[in-house]
Amino acid sequence: MTVFIATLTVKQEKAADFERLQTELSELTHEHEPDTFVYDVIKHREKPGTYVVYARFKDEAAFNLHMETEFHDRLVPPIMECLDGEMVLEFFDHVA
Repeated sequence: MTVFIATLTVKQEKAADFERLQTELSELTHEHEPDTFVYDVIKHREKPGTYVVYARFKDEAAFNLHMETEFHDRLVPPIMECLDGEMVLEFFDHVA
């Protein structure tokens, strides 16, 4: 399985937009991508504006499909506009 963890810092004035867009992306991902097992967005309790996206895919092909969906192409640019700095994106292999 392919896993990514993205850490994002969001501009304070863009937090509501970011959460709305990420919620839509998560819902569409779960609805239309059966080989994406997890796509969760979480917010840090003590660091304002810090979010993590955790996604787990059946394989690399499922990840590539996710990256090519219409809704990904539509939602990611405005998500990126909400960020305060660069996203930290790390890839992992699922163990258990």
